[in-house]
Amino acid sequence: MSATDKIKNSAQNVAGKAKEAVGKGTDNERLENEGRADQASADVKQAGENVKDAFKR
Repeated sequence: MSATDKIKNSAQNVAGKAKEAVGKGTDNERLENEGRADQASADVKQAGENVKDAFKR
């Protein structure tokens, strides 16, 4: 995994957590769900990069 991809995935995960927290704080269900979706997307990308790394070794 390149460092750039790792940073992007981490940033997306953090942004998702922030969206979820703001959604909870403002009682905005849509924003809360978007945050969860962003986190899930970052996790899937991270897993894909881990698989790529495993095959490179």
